[in-house]
Amino acid sequence: MRLLLVRHGQTPSNLKHLLDTGAPGPGLTPLGQEQAAALPEALATERIGALFASTLVRTQLTAAPLAAATGLEVRVRDGLREVAAGDLEMRGDEDAAAVYMSTAFAWSAGDTGRRMPGGENGVEALGRFDAVVAEAARTGADTVAMVSHGAMIRTWVAARADNVDVEYAADHPLGNTGVVVLSGSPDRGWRALVWEGRPLGPEGDFPADSGPAGEAAPGA
Repeated sequence: MRLLLVRHGQTPSNLKHLLDTGAPGPGLTPLGQEQAAALPEALATERIGALFASTLVRTQLTAAPLAAATGLEVRVRDGLREVAAGDLEMRGDEDAAAVYMSTAFAWSAGDTGRRMPGGENGVEALGRFDAVVAEAARTGADTVAMVSHGAMIRTWVAARADNVDVEYAADHPLGNTGVVVLSGSPDRGWRALVWEGRPLGPEGDFPADSGPAGEAAPGA
């Protein structure tokens, strides 16, 4: 299966550099709407057979133009939501961002019992994403697109792709509507084919306006 993991378009909280992970979450900025509108053309060569998005509003708004262009239903799944910030929710300082990303990447490195302050641990976060990927594989589609979130995509790819380690994922930004393309299956494992960290649509001030989940991790 070919798996396209697409980050949502820009949000007001991205501009403010906030760890905004709660439901339903913010919508898209005007730039974010333009980024979402650019996805059908940017992904026109992909034969997408199934389309998923998280339960947060920003991913569903980002997926909507792609759904309209392909005629696919957007399958909304909670497992694709962002890594929950817990006690760090709505903080915008560098210390909070450092704790948030270092905790998420610790999961990728195997320390899945570590818990986000006041939030989930790696077993829970990676497990919920795994469950949606497994569901996608069962659809039988050769290519599946999932619109998710910066920290969740980077963390899961570093944990599951055999050719992407934590250092790479931490050092490489994933801007709004950036995409990671993988090939594989839940049984055989995954290999990353493309890490396109830049937005597929208009960039704005990339990566500064992508928010802490999309930027290179502090200290990376």
